[in-house]
Amino acid sequence: MRQSGSWMTIWDDRILEIIREEESGTSTELAKRDEIHIAQSTVSRRLQKLGEHDLLRPLGNGVYVLTDEGEAYLEEKYDAERERYIDGGGSSDGENGADAADGPGINS
Repeated sequence: MRQSGSWMTIWDDRILEIIREEESGTSTELAKRDEIHIAQSTVSRRLQKLGEHDLLRPLGNGVYVLTDEGEAYLEEKYDAERERYIDGGGSSDGENGADAADGPGINS
């Protein structure tokens, strides 16, 4: 099960999934999708929020792409609430690795 953040909305997963599928996305493109039932301005705010939490990276001109953390989140390997990889997976710099002392109760 994906470990979503308390700051996330139901639309964030759809946005991330579409951007993974399309390889990039803008608020205008996403708001036109059948899977998204929110206004373009709301999509824009969600893209910014997902970017603030490192699940997306802005490329400029309103275009966003998935980060490694965003991909890991979709694959259920990243805890968006704690902003860290689950079970020791993750970035090569080791900053996001799960701490063994935290135990298995991540966002239960």
